[in-house]
Amino acid sequence: MRAHDTAKSVVQFHVNGETHEAVIRSADTLLHTLRVQLGLTGAKKSCENGDCGACTVLVNDQPMHACLSLAIETIGQPIKTIEGLMGSPIQETFVDHWAIQCGYCTPGFIVNCHALAEQHPQADDNTIEDWMQSNLCRCTGYQEIKEAVKAVLNQKNQS
Repeated sequence: MRAHDTAKSVVQFHVNGETHEAVIRSADTLLHTLRVQLGLTGAKKSCENGDCGACTVLVNDQPMHACLSLAIETIGQPIKTIEGLMGSPIQETFVDHWAIQCGYCTPGFIVNCHALAEQHPQADDNTIEDWMQSNLCRCTGYQEIKEAVKAVLNQKNQS
């Protein structure tokens, strides 16, 4: 191994409204850093190639697959994980609508759907479908997830 392959830096991340310090290599993914360095295991390690969305987090309020994002590229940017959405309307609505099965993909869906509701509160069915394509679930037919998203959008629009 060359010396630059093992070089590590101590950096700060802004996750869920708090500052966290981590020791990273330039090649470390955001997913690895969140899970291993910061102990935030809600973003799931699954396909590791950006296909499934189980690792979805928000960086600057935009959904990102943490398995494809280098941690070093997110320094100084606000990051939100499923842990930062505890007790949020979208999380509660997913539970109320049984929009879960095994639960492995659920954090990624909740984070992605939270961003959808924030950015497109008037989203129509096509917009919801489009946003949901970045996340896969092997257990459900997506109907409950769509119903949960629509319920959150309805709540948001009635407020």
